[in-house]
Amino acid sequence: MSQEIVFIGFGSNLGDRQEYCDRAVALMNLLPLSRVTGVSSYYESEPVDPQGTLGTTWFYNGVVKIETSLSPQRLLEILQETERALGRDDDNRHGPRTMDFDILFFGQQVIDHPGLTVPHPRLHQRRFVLEPLVELDPDWFHPILKRTASELLGDLQDTASVTRLVISPGSKYQPRPSCSSPYPS
Repeated sequence: MSQEIVFIGFGSNLGDRQEYCDRAVALMNLLPLSRVTGVSSYYESEPVDPQGTLGTTWFYNGVVKIETSLSPQRLLEILQETERALGRDDDNRHGPRTMDFDILFFGQQVIDHPGLTVPHPRLHQRRFVLEPLVELDPDWFHPILKRTASELLGDLQDTASVTRLVISPGSKYQPRPSCSSPYPS
């Protein structure tokens, strides 16, 4: 499979939010057949939660840009497994969460499968997604709406509070060099 540029949104509103986001960024660096090419700043945002199920703790959110040869379905499986490893409660998926991943874009592909819709169907309505996305790639083109990320942010009606944080993303877990054989070739 050829390489695709993929944007993954992430967020946490349970426990040590920075810790969970830093772990998420570190784990993105370990994705098989993939390479992280960008990480947005962290943003703190109020929960977008008309039903009141997310609790009152604000989220830390961000976006990671990767190049990957993984299929969309395989990437989704790995992200869901990673959510569970970080303490995500599958029985209460709509409640507060230690980590939530969303595949925002998978190249310019339009995917509509059970459990996976890409581009993410609500990303154009969410300031907490668009601000970090624009930080990474303001000219990224939405294949359905035929607008750039900057244009979507400029037209956004969402008035939810989103604040860019002065935190270095992933600072607690810097990538380490690969292991190499201690024996000469």
